[in-house]
Amino acid sequence: MKSLQVIKIGGNVIDDPQSLNSFVKNFVQVKGPKILVHGGGKKASSTAEAMGVEPKMWHGRRITDGPTLDIVTMVYAGLINKNLVARLQGDRCNALGLTGADGNTIQAVKRPVKQVDYGFAGDLNEQSVNRNFLATLLQNDICPVICAITHDKNGQLLNTNADTIATNIAIAMQNLYQTSLIFCFEKHGVLLDPDDEKSLIPEINWEDYQQYKSDQIIKDGMIPKLDNAFEAIRAGVASITIKHATNLNNERGTVLYPS
Repeated sequence: MKSLQVIKIGGNVIDDPQSLNSFVKNFVQVKGPKILVHGGGKKASSTAEAMGVEPKMWHGRRITDGPTLDIVTMVYAGLINKNLVARLQGDRCNALGLTGADGNTIQAVKRPVKQVDYGFAGDLNEQSVNRNFLATLLQNDICPVICAITHDKNGQLLNTNADTIATNIAIAMQNLYQTSLIFCFEKHGVLLDPDDEKSLIPEINWEDYQQYKSDQIIKDGMIPKLDNAFEAIRAGVASITIKHATNLNNERGTVLYPS
């Protein structure tokens, strides 16, 4: 069975030209089939503020009202996605930029209102990812570059967390490939002290994760990232690593284990 790497890049890396340039150079060197997933939260927030729309977050998740959906679609599917594709093409990686609506790649369901109304936020399930379409692209040496915009197949675009998208793609593709999932962001992995890069935690299992959350070592936006990661582990994804974007091709990072 061929190997597939699903690599998610964080918004802070996208906003830093030097880190992004290093990431792209490393990404094109990754051998074999690969899929790139990206968000762009900081750029979306700054663009929203410039347009007079106040960004709203709840527990690390964006609340997406109508004006916010327009902005994240422009930023994620347009500005960021096409710039990434152009950079990859410039380094001879034949990339194709996609939203979830393109080729029906990812079909989501609008998140139901419970404690919080997240607006036009899309949730995924085990049938969301069109793995056959992605496999066709990969078999033709095309690298899909997928942004955080999905659709409900009824004409409505939805904003879906990029970590969630990467996780569900990795899970969906594991029957076709031996799948690895890598979360790349601006830190060297999960840290005991967010301000000290030397405090890297090299390995975390589920029990460790619960304790770190209880001790407030892992909190805020890192929680949904690790929730997604452990979901992928439980579903059988071969390996999951959280690392700095510039460390894509070396072993430094935090490796997650089921128990």
